[in-house]
Amino acid sequence: MPAVDAKVRVQKEDFDTAAELEKLTANNPRIGAAVTFTGLVRDFADNTAVRRMTLEHYPGMTEKQLAAIVAETERRWPLDGCLVIHRYGPLEPGERIVLVIVTSAHRQAAFEACAFLVDWLKTKAPFWKLEEHGGERRWVEAKASDDEAAARWR
Repeated sequence: MPAVDAKVRVQKEDFDTAAELEKLTANNPRIGAAVTFTGLVRDFADNTAVRRMTLEHYPGMTEKQLAAIVAETERRWPLDGCLVIHRYGPLEPGERIVLVIVTSAHRQAAFEACAFLVDWLKTKAPFWKLEEHGGERRWVEAKASDDEAAARWR
């Protein structure tokens, strides 16, 4: 398996979607499709205003799990490239949380692989989310709808 750093990054810093897409696709004429997903912090959850979300993780363990998810994606679909960037730390509504880019010779593989990655990141990536609502803070619970979405790939 190629170096984790090339396909998975867990970082506090923001990312530039266009620059990451350019790096992943540069000088590769085999690519016929690139599909991206960018997850953002919403300003609401369960009909409650969100002021901030803080994402926590265990360094080392998180990267290893994300690399395993990427490896499973590459096993299932013929991809030319794959990148997952996931941020941690305090984030405000509108800020980027996660970037997923997959490239393939064919669009169907790229679309399916991207959907798989996003579904599995929601259920298998070891991140803990703490939302701030006014003066209250609460940990985000797993959602049955996310588990249902991920189950379609089993």
